[in-house]
Formats: sequence, structure tokens, C-alpha cells
Amino acid sequence: MGNMVLDSIFSPSLIIASMESEEKEEAFEELIDLFVSKFPSVSRADALRVVRERESKQTTGVKPGIAVPHARLSSISSAKGIIGISKAGIDYDAMDGQPVHVIFLLFSTHDDYSTQLRSLRTLSVLLDDPAFYTALMSAKDADSIYNTICKFEDILTTSM
Repeated sequence: MGNMVLDSIFSPSLIIASMESEEKEEAFEELIDLFVSKFPSVSRADALRVVRERESKQTTGVKPGIAVPHARLSSISSAKGIIGISKAGIDYDAMDGQPVHVIFLLFSTHDDYSTQLRSLRTLSVLLDDPAFYTALMSAKDADSIYNTICKFEDILTTSM
């Protein structure tokens, strides 16, 4: 279990199992509002700014149906992730022009860049497995979404 990273970055309290947003900007606000409600020391404006800045360089809608926006925040002490799932799909300006159904929003600290790289690499490998996406989309609530991530990461790190 020593290699697992996603289980500590994500938590059920930072997962939205059915997002209301229909487009990218709304989605960022919806995810960050949840984040700020759990971490009041984080400035909503700052969090939105760093995510938008990163997004303006290149879309993070990288795989079919999936976006992985990520940015660094000075006001957090360890890497954190927020997950949003939209059954209807979100208009995201993704590379393939298709709507996004799963958003993994990652915040890392300025000091701990290695955790962000590890988490992005791990997510990338998991997202290459169509079964992972299918399992996420069929999960009913935040707990089962979180458990799905832990299960797939556990299988991955055990096989490495």
C-alpha cells in the first residue's frame, strides 16, 4: 500500500456524485465551492484563478469524457483533489470536442510537486483502463466513487 497516493488526496467529502454544471467555468466554481466549504482558509478567488490560469495554457480535457485540471495553491498544507461526475456531460472545450463526464481537480502545494506528479501519473494509468471509467460512471454516491478509486489504485500498485 506504500505506493498509493490517490487514497490520501481524495476523500468522499470532496466528491460530487452528480454535478449540476453544464459548462467548464460553472464546473470549476461548483468543485471549488465544495473545496472552500471544507477548507475555509483557502481563498475561493485564488483557487479559481490558479485553475483558470492553468487551463488557459492548454485544455485539461485530455481523455474521452475525462478532465484533469490541476494547479498549485499556497494556502493548503498537502495535495488535495476534488472529483465531480456529471451524467449529462459538461461542455469543456476538450481536445476531442466531446463533453466531459468526470473531472479530477487536483491542487498541490508549492513545496510538494512530486505528489502532484505521482498523482497525475497514477490517474493517467488508471484512466487508460476503460473499466475504471465505467466503474466511476456507475458508482451511485461519493463513498462508492472513492472506494472505486482506492480499489483500482490498490490493484495497480500491487501489480507494479
